Amino acid sequence: MNTITLIGCGAVGALYGLRLHQLLGKKQVCFLVDEARKERNEQDGIFLNGQRVEFTFCTPETAPVSDLVILATKNHHLEQAIGMMHSVVGPQTAILSLLNGIESERILAQAFGSERVLYSFAVGLDSTHTGNSIIYTKEGRIVFGEKDNSRSERVKAIAELFEKAHIGYVVPEDIHLQLWNKFMLNTAYNTISSLLGATYGNLKQEPVWNLAQRVCKEVQAVAAKEGVILPDHLIEENHRIVTSLGFAGKTSMCQDMEAGRKTENPWFCGTVIKLGKEHGIPTPTCTTLSNLVEAMESIRLGQAR
Repeated sequence: MNTITLIGCGAVGALYGLRLHQLLGKKQVCFLVDEARKERNEQDGIFLNGQRVEFTFCTPETAPVSDLVILATKNHHLEQAIGMMHSVVGPQTAILSLLNGIESERILAQAFGSERVLYSFAVGLDSTHTGNSIIYTKEGRIVFGEKDNSRSERVKAIAELFEKAHIGYVVPEDIHLQLWNKFMLNTAYNTISSLLGATYGNLKQEPVWNLAQRVCKEVQAVAAKEGVILPDHLIEENHRIVTSLGFAGKTSMCQDMEAGRKTENPWFCGTVIKLGKEHGIPTPTCTTLSNLVEAMESIRLGQAR
């Protein structure tokens, strides 16, 4: 794992890109962007905790084939990212998607072959992204693994890379259980916080806990139909994790809503609703929250124009 391409220079991509850049150097690590974004990023810069970071930005025409491609975009940018990736994906390239939700791996497998795609997500990273400035207080970790949970040579190679780069990581026994658990957490707390404009500390109250449990029960039901059993204790554990992240921090979806950006609602509650329809499972809580988010998003986007 000597040549790395990252797609997405936001709160997640920039931080882990920095760690890899510090380990391997500017020539071995690049962010894949279009020409306009390349010019803008090189001119305006990317600032992490107040310090400008001199990343390498490359376009699809100039990017080399990579050993590892890490996607750290929002879900609504995935299609565009796939269109740019073809020049950097070779026969031995591994693809690691840190996108929220449970759908990006399937979509990437359709585009590049399931043999290239690992299952993964980032968790525990506490950051605020405003324009080209990113402030983070917790670096979190990357959780990843093979679809069949095997300890393959590329899993070992990526683990060694992260170890050397001082990137926190976990290779779990069951990556699908962990992926769905993160999806359950995101669906509940990203959604609720975006509607309330709530910090992590604000979420530590009984009405939020009651609502979050109802969301999680609907996720549990569709997950079971998809072959993943989410134990009840994970619901309580997730609530403790989220409400202990620091009083001032906010979820990415809350930040998107407040900034007038499109949210990832279709990949949170929207996915639960879609799977509920496929499996004949009612999802009234997720449906109500999704409608509220759509309405609030429409208002915010109108105000931003």
